[in-house]
Amino acid sequence: MHEFRADIHCHSDCSDGSDSPEQLLHLALQIGLKGLSITDHDTVEAYSPKLFAMAEAMGLKLLSGIELSTEIGEMGVHVLGYGLDVASGSLTAFLVELQERRTMRNRAILKKLTDKKILISEEELLAFAARKREKRTIGRPHIAALMIEKGYVRTFQDAFQIYLKEGASCYVSGVKYTPSDAIEQIHLAGGKAVLAHPHFLKRSALQRKILSLPFDGIECYYAKLPKCQEKPWLQIAEQKGWIPTGGSDYHGTFKIHNPLGCSWVNEEIFNKLFCP
Repeated sequence: MHEFRADIHCHSDCSDGSDSPEQLLHLALQIGLKGLSITDHDTVEAYSPKLFAMAEAMGLKLLSGIELSTEIGEMGVHVLGYGLDVASGSLTAFLVELQERRTMRNRAILKKLTDKKILISEEELLAFAARKREKRTIGRPHIAALMIEKGYVRTFQDAFQIYLKEGASCYVSGVKYTPSDAIEQIHLAGGKAVLAHPHFLKRSALQRKILSLPFDGIECYYAKLPKCQEKPWLQIAEQKGWIPTGGSDYHGTFKIHNPLGCSWVNEEIFNKLFCP
């Protein structure tokens, strides 16, 4: 593949993907990508001087990224940030607070699981995450993996479908930040804020409110969605002067239907996301 392609929506094992950041670089190179952004949920742990040096040595352009979890009127909204300073003091403080709230959510999930005779303590969860990777962002994927290890479910998919996904019996709503909060934090860190997978937003007054926010871009190209579903969002991007972004939302073995590189952006769009 000689054409420049960059997948700018994927996840490592620093949040809820199965591959390490280094493995993602090697996979990107293997499939012919020229650019990559790792957009882990609520953390920039994947990024280090070593990883940027590794990408440069491989001839792969690496763009800093994150995916922040927010809510507005009970609707979950994910906001992607690109080109941000991963060492920003304001961003670091925000993510620390966010992780504290995530810890409270984990405790609530474990309480619901206990009520269903699925016995996992917070200490077990922390020890399990530490065995797999130090300083990981701990969340539902780790709870699911521990449920498998302890024999409560057979597969990762079973854990989510029966217990952990939104609407399931042990689901607990996530962090209570708004999209405006996320946009502000991304901008403070010198990055560009992008509305993630708008295709999943329910059509309502809330959707109109979300689209009125000061985003810099919108994720028009997503995973394996057909082009007919991309067109309305491309029109919105053009109307608002937003950058039309895209990516696979790759999670490795945790989301097998979205292979890395199945959705991508060209070099022009990729370069627009570097700030300023």
